[in-house]
Amino acid sequence: MTQPFSGAAGDTFVAHEVVVLVVVADEPPVPLPARLRYDRADPYAVCLSLGGASTGTVDWVFARSLLTEGLVRPAGRGDVLVVPPHRCHRHSVRVVLRSAAGTAVVSIAASAVATFLAETGRVVPAGAEGLHIDLDRLVAELVAGSG
Repeated sequence: MTQPFSGAAGDTFVAHEVVVLVVVADEPPVPLPARLRYDRADPYAVCLSLGGASTGTVDWVFARSLLTEGLVRPAGRGDVLVVPPHRCHRHSVRVVLRSAAGTAVVSIAASAVATFLAETGRVVPAGAEGLHIDLDRLVAELVAGSG
């Protein structure tokens, strides 16, 4: 189930509601509501929010380019890895999330990821992210955090 929502041309965000399958060690797979989000204000990043209003959410923020590359070949290092569809998982992209608490594998329909990424490209085309960075805001945040 995928429910995209974004508004008219000129919008600055894209969000897709999806149901994902989450697998953690020694536990059966669990379907969870999730949301893929993209905002022009942070043009290099996407956010994967797991859970819902009743359970609370856990947000993972990582590079849009990582998700894009992960549609066609394994991508990433460290806390977030993206694995494309293959023989055993023909219709899903798997996002491996690692933290001090452990590792979870999140399976998302590949078609939902592709649609989401296409819509993010309409908000900010790949390669044009630098044109949407607000350097004044970034410097102000860095200076405020150092005091």
